Amino acid sequence: MKLDVIDLANKKKGTIDLDDAVFGIEVRRDLLARTVNWQLDKRQSGNHKAKERAEVSGTKAKPFRQKGTGRARQGTMRAPQMRTGGVVFGPRVRSHATKLPKQVRRLALKSALSAKQAEGKLIVLDEAKATSPKTGDLAKALKALDWGRTLLIDGAQLDANFAKAASNIVGFDVLPSVGANVYDILRRDTLVLTKDAVEQLTERLK
Repeated sequence: MKLDVIDLANKKKGTIDLDDAVFGIEVRRDLLARTVNWQLDKRQSGNHKAKERAEVSGTKAKPFRQKGTGRARQGTMRAPQMRTGGVVFGPRVRSHATKLPKQVRRLALKSALSAKQAEGKLIVLDEAKATSPKTGDLAKALKALDWGRTLLIDGAQLDANFAKAASNIVGFDVLPSVGANVYDILRRDTLVLTKDAVEQLTERLK
């Protein structure tokens, strides 16, 4: 399929052929959901922790004698039922990461790209470069384009000036092609790919 290539001034710079095997496949919503859950699972730090009975401070001595007090027998002040005792089955430091086959991740990324293309929310940009790192100049250009919340994916290397200018714009993210992922593509309204990004993603996923 063919798509127009534009620049930041919204002027046509030619056309580009998109590979149907990457940008025109059937959208697998089940794989998109699995991949998003996999990414969010990996993001969890898992550093929540509660002290168990072996970790709380307190004496190991029996708090009072076994019989004659009228109270229930107790063996330690560190027991969970005692005040300042340990927590039963409390959270432990662990990894929340799950496993997802590489082939599923590849197919999900192709599904995400195809979904944006099918919705008409895929735009191909000639290049993502700026002469200065000023946010104002780029913000004016984006306002005129009216892309909304946007993810822009460039080639292997980001232009330093463009990346700095984009860093202060709310709702506008910039990633190199190696960082392209399902979650970031789906959470933005518009997906913008440079010609270098199209070439590298096609080579990576075909």
